[in-house]
Amino acid sequence: MSSDYKVIGKPIPRTDAHSKVLGQAKYADDLSLPGLVFGKVLRSPHARARIRSIDVSRARNHPGVVAVITAADIPGQNSMGPIIKDQPVLCSDLVGYAGDAVAVVAGETEQAAEEALTKIQVDYEVLDPVLDPLKAMQPGAPVVHAGGNIGTQLKVRRGDVEAAFQDAAAVVERRFFTPRIEHGYLEPEVAIVAPDLDGGMTVWSSTQYAHQDQEEVSRVLGLARSRVRVHQMVTGGGFGGKLSPHAQCYAALIAWKTGRPAKVRYFRDESLIASYKCHPYVIDMKLGASREGKFLAVEATLVSNTGAYLFHSRAVITKSITNVSGVYYVPNLKADAFVVYTNCVPCGAMRGYGVPQVAFALESMIDELAARLGVDPVELRMRNALDNTLPNTCGQVMPTSIPIMEMLAGAKREVDSLRLLVPLAPDGKKRGVGVGCASRGIGSIRKASRSTAIVSLLSDGSATVACGHVDIGQGSDTMMAQVAAEELGLEVDRVRVVTNDTALAPDCESTSASRVTYLSGNAVRLAAVKVKKRILEIASRDLGCAPEDLKLINGVVGYREQGMSVAEIFGRHTLHIITDVAEFLPETIPPDPETGVGKPAGTYNFNVHVALVEVDEGTGRIQVLRYLALTDVGRALNPMAVEGQVHGGVMMGMGSALMEEVKINGGVTTNTLATYLMPTMCDVPREFATGVIEEPEPTGPFGAKGFAEGSLDPVGATIANAVRNAIGVPINRLPLTSERVYELLQKRNAQ
Repeated sequence: MSSDYKVIGKPIPRTDAHSKVLGQAKYADDLSLPGLVFGKVLRSPHARARIRSIDVSRARNHPGVVAVITAADIPGQNSMGPIIKDQPVLCSDLVGYAGDAVAVVAGETEQAAEEALTKIQVDYEVLDPVLDPLKAMQPGAPVVHAGGNIGTQLKVRRGDVEAAFQDAAAVVERRFFTPRIEHGYLEPEVAIVAPDLDGGMTVWSSTQYAHQDQEEVSRVLGLARSRVRVHQMVTGGGFGGKLSPHAQCYAALIAWKTGRPAKVRYFRDESLIASYKCHPYVIDMKLGASREGKFLAVEATLVSNTGAYLFHSRAVITKSITNVSGVYYVPNLKADAFVVYTNCVPCGAMRGYGVPQVAFALESMIDELAARLGVDPVELRMRNALDNTLPNTCGQVMPTSIPIMEMLAGAKREVDSLRLLVPLAPDGKKRGVGVGCASRGIGSIRKASRSTAIVSLLSDGSATVACGHVDIGQGSDTMMAQVAAEELGLEVDRVRVVTNDTALAPDCESTSASRVTYLSGNAVRLAAVKVKKRILEIASRDLGCAPEDLKLINGVVGYREQGMSVAEIFGRHTLHIITDVAEFLPETIPPDPETGVGKPAGTYNFNVHVALVEVDEGTGRIQVLRYLALTDVGRALNPMAVEGQVHGGVMMGMGSALMEEVKINGGVTTNTLATYLMPTMCDVPREFATGVIEEPEPTGPFGAKGFAEGSLDPVGATIANAVRNAIGVPINRLPLTSERVYELLQKRNAQ
């Protein structure tokens, strides 16, 4: 899409690229302080147990041990969690999963701390764990939490579902299962906390939300938030998994107890058993359509296994149920969603945030329905796609930026082309083409999202931006620099962005939910507009003209043939800096608890994907030969960043579609990557194409909206539909491992 913008829409390299490539970037584990002590966490080996007693005397006397901390030592609140704070920092009575923290040891060395863990004696009364969410919902099931095993229940209601199904020419119904997924970030959790001379604490951490770290550390230590300062270090991946500051809390407790700087870092095995995962779902779904291929009704029951604690689960299941009809208009809806406690490792935020699960179920149903009706699957989607007059699941009508038909038309061309390759499969292999679609609201879904930015123009014409949405590798600092540079007429390298320090950047909520471009991009632009207006108003008086007659370019205010540098203007008016602040809060209405009707997001992102797969009928192995990801971005602020994020999202989605699943055996979580497989470069499709769809969103910065998270949403559905079309067997469970596909093939052949 052509424009007159100087910076927006240009492929600008990320501002952190050089430091990372050259090995100069400083991660939290690279930091060391004088007098540093090391913390290790004792974790329960039992999924469900009562703690009768804890004896730490032998551990305290172990050589090199500085302190041992239990729940009784915590000076503030013994609870933590990114949204719902229902996990004990250290368990004192019950443990909820195998991995729950019971005590913390601080040692002069990590080895001393690790050795001391074995000296702690915990007397457990082992209880039978509750591991199956469906069984946990049954009357008489053992109670995981005092309030019952159902942590949250939501619903959507529209029209008359029963009557619609009676009128339907075709109805399909199936149960679906999605897996528990590990984030797999390259850098495990790590935090350093040091006491200040004035009684406060300074935190350096790998995090997605520095202000959340500040809040949690202050709560646990009983300090005012103003006494805690957090520096987000260069973060080696998050994907939602670094929104809960548990390592930070343990390091803070040690620093408080010992008066010395403390480091807590997880090795991979501890990260796997202690960190929360992506929610596994059980979904019952029913879809009906008329003879003409118009959707009449969707009925769905979603059961999410949150594990031992609620964390993000209310928000995640809300995102699921508010997207239960996907990118389509369905006049009659009935959906119920349940978040269920079990004694499994807790689940929380992960890229996708509840949308991939429902997209897998719905898109699979649509393909099955298309076969029943004898309609092309893409054509069936086109007959039911949303437009600017039709309401989505929540009854929200979006007046602009819904390019679904354009995206489906592109998918149709790709599908028609790929079908020519299906008969060319080698002997013993089958090929299939699949399509999948998904939509998501940008930002928080249960409450409105807000962002704040402070923009300052300095005397040399350069600028700084302070905004609390941290960059965890997705390139948001570059995006915010581009937005400010465009408004202030600067080159990008003359804008400094500060996001990673709670003392300097305002709280803008977490880096998650694809909110940063839309929310912080807007806040930065609005603040830059204010700053620009002020400098032009001052200059207009000096130049004897109206402010709108002036231009600000590279630190110079120009009027016709005249020009004054920002430095000259500042000198004339005894100015040192021009600073302004702006907030952006989109207009939203939370979903009604009885009907689900509302306006939960300011804008929505849409994705349409197409895949060609090849299945080995002898082994069940799947290869993705070609993949096309059509991504709606509103406007691409930085095409280079868009392509990188879409590639990353699709590959994460391929992992959960084909191989990734965290296993729970007797309540114990997979603790090694030797058995938890993730995609490598060898799994990248031979041909991988991205298509960026630009239909500017009027409420977004320069027309942009969030997109990165949504690039994962339809991947599982797309690949499952392609495999179904290849082997002729309905798919209702992910991941599609070779073993699972082989079993499906054997059952097919037997029948």
